[in-house]
Amino acid sequence: MTLKRLGMSSIVLVFTLFGTAQADNAPVLPPQGISNAWQPKAGDEIRFDVLRKGNPFGTHSVSFEVGPGNALIAKTNVSLKAGLGPLTVFRYNLTARETWRDGQLIAVSGEVNDDGKKESMAATLENGRLKVQGSGFDGSAPADAIPGSNWNIAQIRTDEWLSTENGEILDVSVTKLGRETIEAAGQSIEAERYRVVSDLTADIWYDKRGRWVKLAFEARGQQIEYVLASLY
Repeated sequence: MTLKRLGMSSIVLVFTLFGTAQADNAPVLPPQGISNAWQPKAGDEIRFDVLRKGNPFGTHSVSFEVGPGNALIAKTNVSLKAGLGPLTVFRYNLTARETWRDGQLIAVSGEVNDDGKKESMAATLENGRLKVQGSGFDGSAPADAIPGSNWNIAQIRTDEWLSTENGEILDVSVTKLGRETIEAAGQSIEAERYRVVSDLTADIWYDKRGRWVKLAFEARGQQIEYVLASLY
């Protein structure tokens, strides 16, 4: 979900495995200093429980499979819901799909229902540029644009993200805050913390292998936290 412009997306679904993604399908090289870097492969799933003020708010997940031409496909889903007694007062659902081949993003699409407001986008690689058609932007984007879906640590090395909600090119500022011990997947792990500033300010953590392990931000005066369900 971009949660107003941070492109946080995911999908919890059953998928068919076509085999293991090859190393040359890695979306992007990890930052310098990361050894034994995680690379997504078919069957991997990243799943977070989302908390609002410490209470259940929904889920965010990303699953991976291999598609035609040995492309790596990342499917993303966010499902959030807040209620007042038996009444639902807020609902947010986003799905997105990224297709990578030989380290290059070749297609991405997304749909969102933000409490009744529906938006969508689709982009494909054509003639060395991404052709974007979305409810927020129609036009051309650089071929190296990174979808703001958070599972890909490459996004901390760029100042522009591609929204999977509506196709907007999002200006972001990323600051490295340092390493700290956090609780993730029921255990204590060492992770690097980064602060991402756009229309929303969020902190995101990656472990020593470059795996996304935590997210936290404040929205409408409420603290939102992503708790990793299991280490992938």
